[in-house]
Amino acid sequence: LLARQHEVWQQHQSPPMAVIASFLFLFLLCSVPLDAHGFHTYIVQLHPHSIPASASATGLQNKLHWHLSFLDRATFLEGGGDASSRLLYSYHSALEGFAARLTEDEVAALRALPGVIAVRPDSRLELHTTYSYTFLGLNFAPGGAWSRSRFGQGTIIGVLDTGVWPESPSFRDDRMPPVPTRWRGVCQEGEHFNSSNCNRKLIGARFYAKGHRINYPEKSSSVSLLEYVSPRDAHGHGTHTSSTAAGAAVPGASVLGLGSGEARGMAPGAHIAAYKVCWFNGCYSSDILAGMDDAIRDGVDVLSLSLGGFPIPLFEDSIAIGSFRATERGVVVVCAAGNNGPVPSSVANEAPWITTVGASTLDRRFPAFVRLGNGRILYGESMFPGNHFSKNGGKELELIYEAGGQKGAEFCLKGSLSKARISGKMVVCDRGVNGRAEKGEAVKEAGGAAMVLANSEINQQEDSVDVHVLPATLIGYAQSTILKSYMNSTFRPVAKLVYGGTRIRRSRAPAVALFSSRGPSLTNPSVLKPDLIAPGVNIIAAWPSNVGPSGLQEDRRKSNFTVLSGTSMACPHASGIAALVRSAHPSWSPAAIRSAMMTTADVVDHLGKPIMDGKEPAGVFSVGAGHVNPARAVDPGLVYDVQPEDYIAHLCSLGYNQAEIFTITHRNISCGKLLQGQKQFNLNYPSISVSFTQGRTSTTIQRKLTNVGLPDSIYTVQVTAPPGVTVTVTPKILAFGGINEIKSYTVVFESKKGVQEEGSVAGGQLMWVHGGRKKYKVRSPISVTWGA
Repeated sequence: LLARQHEVWQQHQSPPMAVIASFLFLFLLCSVPLDAHGFHTYIVQLHPHSIPASASATGLQNKLHWHLSFLDRATFLEGGGDASSRLLYSYHSALEGFAARLTEDEVAALRALPGVIAVRPDSRLELHTTYSYTFLGLNFAPGGAWSRSRFGQGTIIGVLDTGVWPESPSFRDDRMPPVPTRWRGVCQEGEHFNSSNCNRKLIGARFYAKGHRINYPEKSSSVSLLEYVSPRDAHGHGTHTSSTAAGAAVPGASVLGLGSGEARGMAPGAHIAAYKVCWFNGCYSSDILAGMDDAIRDGVDVLSLSLGGFPIPLFEDSIAIGSFRATERGVVVVCAAGNNGPVPSSVANEAPWITTVGASTLDRRFPAFVRLGNGRILYGESMFPGNHFSKNGGKELELIYEAGGQKGAEFCLKGSLSKARISGKMVVCDRGVNGRAEKGEAVKEAGGAAMVLANSEINQQEDSVDVHVLPATLIGYAQSTILKSYMNSTFRPVAKLVYGGTRIRRSRAPAVALFSSRGPSLTNPSVLKPDLIAPGVNIIAAWPSNVGPSGLQEDRRKSNFTVLSGTSMACPHASGIAALVRSAHPSWSPAAIRSAMMTTADVVDHLGKPIMDGKEPAGVFSVGAGHVNPARAVDPGLVYDVQPEDYIAHLCSLGYNQAEIFTITHRNISCGKLLQGQKQFNLNYPSISVSFTQGRTSTTIQRKLTNVGLPDSIYTVQVTAPPGVTVTVTPKILAFGGINEIKSYTVVFESKKGVQEEGSVAGGQLMWVHGGRKKYKVRSPISVTWGA
């Protein structure tokens, strides 16, 4: 049984690790008209040498406190409110300073303060559209991924998920080309869904409920409200993932006014086919396989599955089995790696014919600070629209934490909170057990005025945002210990929330999401998984109009877009980019497309520094080949190609028996005959995974590269050896005369005696560099493990 990865979309379960993501965004620096109180927006630049030592040493929270001190000294509080309510942004990297709403007299007062360099009026610049595609470098430049692939035109992405909300503006078919003549799918009718709901963008829709009904036979009246017996999406997850992969351009998209901009999927010119295989109680293997079965026949080019379970043998894995068939038919299968990180060997969807995607962060933040009564500022994040609905958000409230009381009160379970104790107060809720947004609903129902969601030690500093139903913020574990210490130190602890708007490019990114599942692969350690990472934290994408943006049944707000986090959000990013590569190179195999995405992936962030995993540089078992780079993926230079027969030989090399291989491949083969003359068979994978076991200190692998770049190309190898390992490559130069020419090379790995202990792991890289004008860099990550 495979369960759909529980994401923020349903909010019925907290994921094992915190979930973070981002998809659309408007970064707007504009002249703001004077409001009724005569305020205007100004950018106040401060002298960095004037930062107090205490603020500089203790980080962003105290820097914000320092910034607010200037407002405290200079604002006259005209129009009511306090100084912190005027703050829009607090800057720390591009400049030291802040943006705030000020009167002309207050501007003059600020300019007279020591340490103020300049006070400038805000000015209007151009809008920035849906942020994740901007972050990935997708734009309209000639020669870029969109122009080379014609925005993914001609490709069909099949999304197996919770269905689709066809009325979403992301599925309009304005300027879409006709449906490909090879398409053989249908627009299946059902409850509140008919054939007219499909168009040139959403070209097909089906639903699969038999497995679901067998496992949940009784349909009570309460359950009937949760589902549509049709392809219509009752939860939002499928709508969100489909629009992320291939949503149309939607000007003016926002989440209740936040993150305004133009929404676009990764492949906005591609067609979408929705296969509803997931329901309120999860996804069943029978339904999943039925959906995959139809999708293969229907003629999809890419299958996107933001679902999965825990690592199990491939011959017991329905997704692995179904996707092998899809791969044989030329379909690229992209799956989520799972949300069980940072636990080692937690990665799911491990089959080598699947492109397995982990999650990364963006450099966009939604700050929502907690200002304690003692003046301490705690950093948090939230997408509660505090700038628009700040009735309780900017008000100082008494803090209360219901630990030790009624069972579950510390987690703010529904019905666990005392109305008499929390009414009108700011309630602290521990992370875990129930959904994050659900905690806010429990506080609201009990009469609480605001909420601080406190990370537990296991969640550390992860900062998944939610569109809460009341003023709320999420703080990290370090901040939660400070908060609770303060509450224990005073008779009447108080705090207020300060919303800082939206920040862009103020932090390092991408980084690995804490929740993203990690390798090494439990069932197939000879292949490095995940393959790569893609944006999966605080992603904004399309949402059904019958579901509130928090995902809660009680949430009556309406929004065509919302924010979700998880590897479920990373998967459709990679699916859309795979569609771009397929559109640019329609004859390429699924393996070649995966290779193009992997060998061109980034291993440094946007500051040119190593991608981080928490406080440490990310290792190969968290990032795989790196962070997907669509502009380079459509023109990789060389690819590692794999044919279906090679995967069968790989299964033989792993020791799978004839029956197990037949279960996966439907091919009755003899491993002895297949591997005859190939005693050291190596799968021609874009990454390299080496294991020193049973006293072995040396191993040899072989790889083949196909030239898809320029004729008459010469590539030179560059190796960064894993610590404790000597790496020898033969030959060191590959000279290609023509396109599609294939060259082989051999790599010998030798473990240095006594350097590594059993259970140790190490990473490195092997890169073929083209010296011509294109400067191709074809990079393969290397993972090494030492075992018994």
